[in-house]
Amino acid sequence: MRKIILTLAGGILPALFTLTGAKAEQLIWGVQAEQFEYRISNDAEVAAWDVDGMIGSDEFKLRYTGEGEYVDDREDTLEVFENKLVGQVPISDFFDAKAGIRLDAPDGPDRWYGVVGLQGLAQQWFEVDLDLFVSEKADTSLRLDAEYEGLLTNYLTLTPSIEVDLPFSDDEEVGIGAFGPKLEVGARLSYDLVDRTVSPYIGVHYERVFGKTADFKTEEGEEKDELYFVIGSRFLF
Repeated sequence: MRKIILTLAGGILPALFTLTGAKAEQLIWGVQAEQFEYRISNDAEVAAWDVDGMIGSDEFKLRYTGEGEYVDDREDTLEVFENKLVGQVPISDFFDAKAGIRLDAPDGPDRWYGVVGLQGLAQQWFEVDLDLFVSEKADTSLRLDAEYEGLLTNYLTLTPSIEVDLPFSDDEEVGIGAFGPKLEVGARLSYDLVDRTVSPYIGVHYERVFGKTADFKTEEGEEKDELYFVIGSRFLF
């Protein structure tokens, strides 16, 4: 796995040096927090974030994404802390191919992954991310993430989303069971307070695990599903 990570890094870093040597006016960049929110359920309160930053050109982009969930309970645990760095190149008018690395560093064992995947706009303007992960222990998993921004008025937007993680092998140390998927479904209603730079929202978020992953959760005394009320804001820079 270390060889895979080094190979991917060896491809990304030269491209980054090419970018930094380019003229400033040729670079495009942006940072957004797609989710920056507080989730409340009957059993838990969770602070969650999903940030995305990129720099590059039409031919190559370097993209960082970070996700986290901090559970406000007696133990105050950082349950999710995922960092992903990929290089992206266009393969069609609407899709990019990507490759890079991912580091998970929550409260528990760290995990390194190699990443390959696709990102872009599907029919009907659905934003789609598809990733294949291979961990340092050679465990593999597939993730599909899709969302749609439905413009209700010039300022009001409804954004339904779905994310499915499907592991193909066991990683019991982090509570993952082979072919025991995790499903996350949400809907957020936002209002563009300052153009699209600041957009506060309310919504709902539902999580459920299945199969062997659910068995691991139950053994730890945790619920296999949870429904949250959500309040937060989107930021775009």
